[in-house]
Amino acid sequence: MDSITQIALGIAVAEVCAGKKLKNSSFLYGAILGTIPDIDVLVGLFLTAVEGIRIHRGLSHSLFLFLFLSPFFGWLVSKIERGKINFLSATNMVFWCLFTHVLLDMFTSWGTQILWPLEHRFALKTIFVIDPLYTIPLLITLVMLWKTKEIPLRQKYVWKGLFISSAYLILSCFIKLYALNQFEKALKNQGIQYTEIIVKPTAFNLILWNANVSTADDYLLGDYSLLDSQAISFTSYSKNTTLESKLKGNSDFEKLKKVSEGWYIISQQNENLYFNDLRFGLLNDNPKDPQFAFSYQFIVTDSGLKAIEVPKQKRDGKLLLNRILNRIKGN
Repeated sequence: MDSITQIALGIAVAEVCAGKKLKNSSFLYGAILGTIPDIDVLVGLFLTAVEGIRIHRGLSHSLFLFLFLSPFFGWLVSKIERGKINFLSATNMVFWCLFTHVLLDMFTSWGTQILWPLEHRFALKTIFVIDPLYTIPLLITLVMLWKTKEIPLRQKYVWKGLFISSAYLILSCFIKLYALNQFEKALKNQGIQYTEIIVKPTAFNLILWNANVSTADDYLLGDYSLLDSQAISFTSYSKNTTLESKLKGNSDFEKLKKVSEGWYIISQQNENLYFNDLRFGLLNDNPKDPQFAFSYQFIVTDSGLKAIEVPKQKRDGKLLLNRILNRIKGN
């Protein structure tokens, strides 16, 4: 999830674990601990585009790492706050702030390698990486906490905020199951044979959902709004196995294949090859010139073909938001 959400969640969890002892100091520790796992984003700035994306939510989001970090940071907090909190209580706070960060990330489409060094990413794909309806209850909770000194009231506020935000996550799971059912019905009614399907929400909402469908030769992309009055339709994109053969054995290509979990297509424009990650949808729906949210261009260097991320322009985001708003309404 985004940094603001993780900071808010970290503070709320710190308040639950140690607010009685640390009072408003829990804001500082919760904010820091709630963002520590995302240090991999900073590390990625010093790596290639492919390496940066490959390590994202890997080691820094590992449960095994947290088991080592928690006692260390717990000892550090207990020393800084000597007389206020003991080592065990501080360690408990650190662990839950780190662990809930990763649990929340698991609900997103990108997922997380919570069991690193195992390569599998756990991704429920029920919530977009930024969702105001999840974050706002936590932010309101933080305002109430900052204004309140009475411990019983603080605990009441923080638990209420966590309950509402957690209920929203659970709701997202049920809505996803409903959306999945609608996509499966549409595929059956249209006589489409498929091998795999993934369903995930679009940006900032739980009303409009995308589906990626894998068939023998193509990928089908479709969307469904809970407010739809029209039948679900799918757009076909060839798997382009011929173009893919041109990249066989390329190091960056092999890494991107793993990162995308096999959901990708290779396209070609002006003799340039592009790797398009299908999991995060399109920036536009132009069938002649589709632009994917995550796309990598292969360029010729002295050491061979290397992949660089295709930059996103502000106008792309505006077009995407307008398209999402129209589809949410069922248009």
